[in-house]
Amino acid sequence: MMFRNDIFAGRRYAVVGLGKAGLPAAVALAAMGAAVVAWDDKEAAREAAATAGLRVEELGMAGLDAVVLSPGIPHTLPRPHPLAAAAREAGVPVLTDAELLYVAVRAMGSRARFAGITGTNGKSTTTALLAHIVATAGLPVAAGANLGPAALSLPLLPDDGVYVLEMSSYMLERIATLRFDAAVMLNLSPDHLDRHGDMAGYARAKRRIFANQGEGDTAVIGIDDEASRVMATELAGSRPLVTISGSAPADVWADGTVVRDRAGVVFDLTAAPALPGRHNAQNAAAAAALATALGVKRTAIAEGLRTYPGLPHRQQRVAEVAGVVFVNDSKATNADAAAYALACYDRVIWIAGGMAKAGGIESLAPLLPRIAHAFLVGRDAPVLAATLAAHGVPFGDAGTLEEAVPAAFRAAQRLGARVVLLSPACASWDQFTGYDARGERFAALARALAPDNGTAIDGEAA
Repeated sequence: MMFRNDIFAGRRYAVVGLGKAGLPAAVALAAMGAAVVAWDDKEAAREAAATAGLRVEELGMAGLDAVVLSPGIPHTLPRPHPLAAAAREAGVPVLTDAELLYVAVRAMGSRARFAGITGTNGKSTTTALLAHIVATAGLPVAAGANLGPAALSLPLLPDDGVYVLEMSSYMLERIATLRFDAAVMLNLSPDHLDRHGDMAGYARAKRRIFANQGEGDTAVIGIDDEASRVMATELAGSRPLVTISGSAPADVWADGTVVRDRAGVVFDLTAAPALPGRHNAQNAAAAAALATALGVKRTAIAEGLRTYPGLPHRQQRVAEVAGVVFVNDSKATNADAAAYALACYDRVIWIAGGMAKAGGIESLAPLLPRIAHAFLVGRDAPVLAATLAAHGVPFGDAGTLEEAVPAAFRAAQRLGARVVLLSPACASWDQFTGYDARGERFAALARALAPDNGTAIDGEAA
């Protein structure tokens, strides 16, 4: 099924930021009949847009129906992009492309359902896991937005289809009418506070995933942290609410490795090798709750959990060399995410660093005894080094992955550690274009250590 080429006829959109989300959004809007003006502050991105046939020019706000702003570009804090500020001054809506996907789907008459996933950690795994479960059930499905394909590059689905959208806090600030039939807020810990002002602002942005829900829609909330429990209490009674947990009784929860709901056992996660650890137990509970709300049968949920293959850069085993396993967890861009990975191993050589988030890695203190040796990379290695030194963890400042990976391998052999874990606890922008590029470089370096003896294990999650 294809979107008509006149859905947005007569409308004029400015697309600002022509990266992974922006350029596909601009192309899709033009293909659906909109008049599109594209802009990026980087000349190379403007040239790519012009090559794609888009009109590229500095923007005025007159006559615009909306500005579609790339999620990474601020429209309020810490300082709005000049074009975002101009749009707000002119009263022009600032939207995300997920909003326009919803508008386009409904304009085509499709009653396909929308499932939304947000939270500080676990969004990508839960998004991919739910999409896998829905596909296992035999329903048409498309997954994307903050994960993978840009929302507006997803195909038109029929009435029984399901769009599974990972929604960042940046995107949720920019929805207007997008309504999720089922939505989950997994967890909350300090992140992106520069963009939201403080923790309260961050929580408000996350809560917007439920903003347009109505009768018959389902809200799912994790209750494994205090901020999320507060949100669940605030929403109770306003709509069907399902609580989830990775470790404690809830509407859907993990009792050890067994995912349960009020009706009984859903699945034993020991049969799901791609979902290790308590954090993935919460992700599995969330996916099961959402799938149930979408009408998926328990047998299909269990089969989907069993056969889920895992995602790149999320505890992905990428190589084994001389008995040392290399695990790529580059998606762990904050301390909470790194904690989930560290908790899965008793003794590990840890590679970390990059651009540290607020609070650094102090919250990892209870897990630091698991680290036989750490190798630090990136801009904020000194910040991490101070915490490691305070807790007596041996470490070295390797500077780059090129230095860290072979050094980590040598340390693993010397110290008898069986795992080298890249779980940076930091953003990647200081040295890479994204966490994916960082993870791919780590994997390549690990596989290059012993090309004749090393074993690549693409796609297998630890």
